Amino acid sequence: MTTFDLMIRGGTIATASDVFQADIGIRDGRIVQIGERLASDGPVIDATGKYVLPGGIDSHVHISQPSGDGIVMADDFESGTRSAIFGGNTTVMPFCLQEKGRPMREALNAYHALAEGSCYTDVSFHLIVSDPTDTLLGQELSALAADGYASLKVFMTYEGLRLNDAEILKTLDVARSTGATVMVHCENEDAIRFLIARHEAAGDVAPRAHAATRPVAVEREATHRALTLAEIADVPIVIVHVSNGEAMEEISRARARGLKVVGETCPQYLMLTADDLDGMDWEGAKFVCSPPPRDKAAQADCWRGIETGVFDLFSSDHCPFRYEDERGKLNAKGRQSFRHIPNGIPGVETRLPILFSEGVMKGRIDLPRFVALSATNHAKTYGLYPQKGTIGIGADADLAIWDPSLTRRIRHADLHDGADYSPYEGIEVTGWPTTVILGGHVMIRDGELLGRKGQGRYRPARTRPVPST
Repeated sequence: MTTFDLMIRGGTIATASDVFQADIGIRDGRIVQIGERLASDGPVIDATGKYVLPGGIDSHVHISQPSGDGIVMADDFESGTRSAIFGGNTTVMPFCLQEKGRPMREALNAYHALAEGSCYTDVSFHLIVSDPTDTLLGQELSALAADGYASLKVFMTYEGLRLNDAEILKTLDVARSTGATVMVHCENEDAIRFLIARHEAAGDVAPRAHAATRPVAVEREATHRALTLAEIADVPIVIVHVSNGEAMEEISRARARGLKVVGETCPQYLMLTADDLDGMDWEGAKFVCSPPPRDKAAQADCWRGIETGVFDLFSSDHCPFRYEDERGKLNAKGRQSFRHIPNGIPGVETRLPILFSEGVMKGRIDLPRFVALSATNHAKTYGLYPQKGTIGIGADADLAIWDPSLTRRIRHADLHDGADYSPYEGIEVTGWPTTVILGGHVMIRDGELLGRKGQGRYRPARTRPVPST
């Protein structure tokens, strides 16, 4: 009889291409056998009547990120990854922010120190380029790509973070030569500042004005410009947190021209609208994020993008701040104007249950599409596949066992992040990951945390192949 460290028996397994029933044998943290009626004298988990899926990969989360004077992000690596593992995720990819005047390597060392020994999931880091000096572009990024930091993010908005077109082109050119992947936050900052000035002059400073000053047009224009710059630089690009049909059309047109574009959307664009920002007594601050939620028509467009393949990735853009906290959404400056409200909402734990319930259980997508959107495409886009993101021989034994009949109402009191609210409070979902396995270790069993802080590890990523010149 074969001895496995752990065997999963009788479940319905789904990958991005197949659905089948089989047992899974795990040894030394890897999947070593998949087949029918496997036998083992080691521990066995009975998954009969449940789905066995690759552990989710959330490739767009913000944890312990500097957020401005007097503002503190609600999640550190302990609380953020704990929340992630309860939501069926086994890998998250947060951002290391290069603050101006600071070498990226120095920022990375500090970020690693924050993560070390604190994680319940595996982690891999993206790099935010905010200060594209000649040294960074000419030397640092190439060395960092070789060391496993294979993805860069640039912003077209937020004063202090945004890059101009020339700087974006230079960063894209580095990505072309190193094989790094570039993510772009697409909003036109100058147009936003124009609209902010107009609203503040009229005394319209409540949270609802956040959405009005970041309309679809500023996202559509910036998306078109980012895609144009990528076309000029001749490099693939990831357009993150797309919120509407017009930006989706820009992605589709760029693909028709032959550009390789990865599209991403998020739960807030499926479940929230701009009306949520119109809550009483500053309550709308809970829903302030960028781009903002739109309207019901935009929600329908984003579902269409999920169903038809415009979107490759479904990420949370988890960026948590506390609401009842002077260092969070209700900071003193924030009560003066919407523009001081920290941008971002929590969502890493509810990302997959929302997509499973609204997508799979309501017949919008099938299980393989769910797996692709939640895990496989993330691993492929950011250099973690096939070690991560699939169920196959030799892959990491990162698995989530889903009970498709379990119905829950989302309540923040039941979640595990460091925020004090959920933007999805009260939404009923069907399907939830009840058992989660990381590298062969059972982290969650029947909804109970068994794993230890620190079992999650940092994972370097691989760059994509560099085209010959």
